[in-house]
Amino acid sequence: MRLLFTICGRAGSKGIKNKNLRLFCGKPLAYYSLSAIDLYVKKYGQGTDWDVVINSDSDELLQLMDRNPFMEVNLIKRSPELSGDAVGKKDVILDCILRMEEKKGYQYDVAVDLDITSPLRTVEDLTHLVDRHLKTGADITYSVTTARRNPYFNQVTYTEKEGARKVITSQFTSRQQAPVIYDMNASLYAYKPEHLKSGGGFNGGYYEIIEMYDTAVLDLDHENDFELMQVIADYLYRTKPEFAEIRDNILCETKEGADSSI
Repeated sequence: MRLLFTICGRAGSKGIKNKNLRLFCGKPLAYYSLSAIDLYVKKYGQGTDWDVVINSDSDELLQLMDRNPFMEVNLIKRSPELSGDAVGKKDVILDCILRMEEKKGYQYDVAVDLDITSPLRTVEDLTHLVDRHLKTGADITYSVTTARRNPYFNQVTYTEKEGARKVITSQFTSRQQAPVIYDMNASLYAYKPEHLKSGGGFNGGYYEIIEMYDTAVLDLDHENDFELMQVIADYLYRTKPEFAEIRDNILCETKEGADSSI
């Protein structure tokens, strides 16, 4: 089996300035994704061929990742056509697959994307993603959390004609009666390369999900989101060894010791 791990990040940010280059708990935010990959291949990579590619239009991010302490990575400078706000991530992932296959001379069985702005994940999350993707034969497998609100029960929409109404009309009197709803948390994705090459995305195909810890991933859109995620990280690192493992691996590889304060 051949795996292609992708880590993609655009230059700049509207909500948090240069967030992909920020320090998270004292270490580069982007290193947390590399640490997860590093631990995964050390634990489960026997008999697997794998490559890591960093795709960005930011020279600073590419330079940072090129000198990372974990592994050799392949750098792809993103073309201007794939650098805009309206460009879908699947197009960037496909570009990574095609360019890496041309460079390496072989094809990949799975492309696994780790979002830079979701540092709070575990090695088990990554393992679960790859295993489920391969077991089910899905075109895309992605991570979710259980939604805190439910359109069948306690979410409403507003129109001038009807006022406020449930998003989905139902007779449910408790949330437990309503169908389970999930939030996409934008942390982990596994893609079947053939699906993307044929023009597929999230508009057709067979999809699977894995569920992650429900408070471990926030959308980093504003400065207070970044601060709140670091507070959550502090709690998780102190109470849940599976989360601390990712951070401790960074501390070890950067030679500051696993007992350093975050």
